[in-house]
Amino acid sequence: MTAPDSDPAAVRVTRPLTGEEYVESLRDGREIYLYGERVRDVTTHPAFRNTVRMAARLYDALHDPAAGPVLTCPTDTGSDGRTMRYFRAARSAADLVGDRDAIAAWARLTYGWMGRSPDYKAAFLGTLGANADFYAPYQDNAHRWYRESQEKVLYWNHAIIHPPVDRDRPPDEVADVFVHVEKETDNGLVVSGAKVVATGSATTHMSFVAHSGLPLKKRAYALVCAIPLNAPGTKLICRPSYAMNAAVTGSPFDHPLSSRLDENDTVLVLDKVLVPWENVFVHGDPEKADAFLPASGFLPRFAFQGCVRLAVKIEFLAGLLLKALDITGTSDFRGVRTRVGEVLAWRNLMWALTDSMAHNPDPWVGGSVLPNLDAGLSYRWFMTQGYPRIREIVEQDLGSGLIYLTSHAADFKNPDVRTYLDRYMRGSNGYDAVHRAKVMKLLWDAVGTEFGGRHELYERSYSGNHEAVRLDILTAQDATGLTEAYRGFADTCLAEYDLDGWLSPDLIDPDDVSVIGGS
Repeated sequence: MTAPDSDPAAVRVTRPLTGEEYVESLRDGREIYLYGERVRDVTTHPAFRNTVRMAARLYDALHDPAAGPVLTCPTDTGSDGRTMRYFRAARSAADLVGDRDAIAAWARLTYGWMGRSPDYKAAFLGTLGANADFYAPYQDNAHRWYRESQEKVLYWNHAIIHPPVDRDRPPDEVADVFVHVEKETDNGLVVSGAKVVATGSATTHMSFVAHSGLPLKKRAYALVCAIPLNAPGTKLICRPSYAMNAAVTGSPFDHPLSSRLDENDTVLVLDKVLVPWENVFVHGDPEKADAFLPASGFLPRFAFQGCVRLAVKIEFLAGLLLKALDITGTSDFRGVRTRVGEVLAWRNLMWALTDSMAHNPDPWVGGSVLPNLDAGLSYRWFMTQGYPRIREIVEQDLGSGLIYLTSHAADFKNPDVRTYLDRYMRGSNGYDAVHRAKVMKLLWDAVGTEFGGRHELYERSYSGNHEAVRLDILTAQDATGLTEAYRGFADTCLAEYDLDGWLSPDLIDPDDVSVIGGS
């Protein structure tokens, strides 16, 4: 992707990309490596092609007259186009409710399994207009990318975490690994280093590079910028592909999620990449680079998107669990029903948190609002407990039913075994063997395969490590004075009595009945 036109008046008639245009935009020569080879075209390679097409569904939905009123709203950039709602800065609780409904509608198109859909990075992109001054002296870049990303609904990923190398050392002392500016030129910054984990970067337009972690000291490491995925020197080194494994040894029947919703996690390597000045947000200011996560507006907005998506995902898992329990004939067992109730309680909690985030927004800059931060930080902690627990309940109550399955859909097409499968692998309550296998394989793909295991890790840690998500709750309430108010609340009670009895005149000392001590 090229940098957008800096003249707002030059862009008047705008619309989001279509699914076809999105697919075509990925054929840009980007440098991706998987299984020792360079991937020449992510739109046709079996590791990425169906994930690309699931994302294309999201873009096509923006142009669907039936879905449009929920998913889109007019741009606020001066164009006459429409955009996906979450790409525009919210200015009221009503705006956030609309954003929540749009996020949920998109999430349902991928059953809640695409964590890094375009609206995830809209959590950041939607802040750039209202909060452009935070990026001074690069505020014009923020305005420009706010406009371009909103009008086209560009698909960004991000890479903000240092690789797990030498983490016992300050980040700006690991020059051979961590991202830093090598030199400044008239055309921009020359940048080298690596970031993890650039989830979904192989199938997105831009990578947003920033810093999160220990405080920075050196100017060279204080960088927040945007990098096109086809920028010379940019390399994406992928983890194993669950989608490709599913294609080689399975089928859509056997791996219905991992074969089309694998957002490959990659190592983003920058080898002397030139970042043009128009793509720079922060440079040479360690204090501002450190402040990006809490001060940019990204944190409460990504928690909002994540909580809505997870609520949809839990609904999907709950539906699958209910169907699977019907198949095993245990859906009426009391203990089983109590645990289904627990799954639904997690679902209810996530939706309740989205209600709080939307209906009780925090006032922000320029008349805009952010989703309620306290509720968002609470979601980040609850999901580390809730998602593993849901997975545990599925495994606990279905047990061997999850692996009492055929090796491949082809087994049902073999007449030598089909009779046995129909008899011995049928389900309860009238479910035949094929339907039973279809449901159980879908649920196993969700919780038991490598894809399913990766999703537990994702829900546990994508928004921060297990200590950070707890510490951030305390830090945020320290900053707003709430923890001091809690202390004051306790002090109010402590001030009502001492060694001699009640200090409050409306309460009566026990001297007239006490048998211990004296007045």
